[in-house]
Amino acid sequence: MRVLLSTYGSRGDVEPLVGLAARLRESGAQVRVCAPPDEDFAQRLAHIDVPLVPVGPSARALTVAAPPPSSLPERAAAVIAGQLEAVTAAAEGCDVLVATGMLPAAAGALSVAEKLGIRSVSVTFQQLTLPSPGRPPLAYPGRPFPPEVTDNRVLWGLDAESINALFGAALNTNRASIGLPPVDDVRDYVIGDRPWLATDPVLDPWQESADLDVVQTGAWILPDRRPLPAGLEAFLAAGAPPVYVGFGSMPMLASEDAAQVAVEAVRAQGRRAVVARGWAGLAPVDDRGDCYVVGEVNQQALFGRVAAVVHHGGAGTTTTATRAGAPQVVVPQTADQPYWAGRVAQLGIGVALDGPTPTTESLSAALRTALAPETRVWATAVATVIRTDGAALAARLLLDASGR
Repeated sequence: MRVLLSTYGSRGDVEPLVGLAARLRESGAQVRVCAPPDEDFAQRLAHIDVPLVPVGPSARALTVAAPPPSSLPERAAAVIAGQLEAVTAAAEGCDVLVATGMLPAAAGALSVAEKLGIRSVSVTFQQLTLPSPGRPPLAYPGRPFPPEVTDNRVLWGLDAESINALFGAALNTNRASIGLPPVDDVRDYVIGDRPWLATDPVLDPWQESADLDVVQTGAWILPDRRPLPAGLEAFLAAGAPPVYVGFGSMPMLASEDAAQVAVEAVRAQGRRAVVARGWAGLAPVDDRGDCYVVGEVNQQALFGRVAAVVHHGGAGTTTTATRAGAPQVVVPQTADQPYWAGRVAQLGIGVALDGPTPTTESLSAALRTALAPETRVWATAVATVIRTDGAALAARLLLDASGR
């Protein structure tokens, strides 16, 4: 069986595919991944001996450039065209294509599967893109919903109109170039009849809906057996568990002095700090020995040895911290991150900050709650019920559907 996994986006869009690819390879499938040509993505895939087929520009470079919302249709057209070129070549001879990532990229990949007659599966790593009468959709940058509209079904209709306005022309122009008919509703085309939701059902419970037949597999996480760097090991052993601070693929935090604020808040609790550089390029705030800065690191191993995790609320980081039983302080910046922050607070396993710009005082107060013994008790309890077989289940579903 030959499988193509296709995405375009940040680390949170690529890392789950690493987990699925590893499980598929263990089952004897041939796998390749179409993703942005960023070095850290290629290294993660090389670690499991899966080839990266580069598509489009660097996701990090594009994100750091912070193009204006008005350029979204133009960027979407380029992303779709890149998908048609790279995915078409990579998908030749494949039995199934798994499409995820930013919506226009998924639309382009699914169009390639349609053209080649390959079975396809549409996957999301957060449920906020799936229409549900129980909650409103996320608004696209520069296209807010009318504040007087509160009916969720009406809002989801406006969401479909917005997506068509942003991506419809770009998608259908590219589809015409490969002999495919136009799509009337871009969102419905991408979601399909039976989308997959690759999130944990405890952390991210999907409410059954008559409108969608959703398959929730659990999160796709590759067990990470990489050792922690020797310097980090020495730092961890030199005192009480520190607080981890990292904001993943967020390149431009709302607070330019985020590292300074975070470290001061951690010190106010009498704790040491491990600071992850991430795409924001967080750096040491001074030369005191109570702060250790890391780059790419095994979060699964590290989160099990820290007192708390301060992060941006990405789906992957939230899930990894929850599985590790680490209390969390979530500082959401954009998109689905406020949702994950809310789930952490609702489960009692941490604190959600109100707004993307913490102060030393607000972060200190949040850390006091996160570091309280009762928060650790809840975090430990929830960790025991988080699924660990999401990628294995997804691989099995793909293999079963192909008669393997």
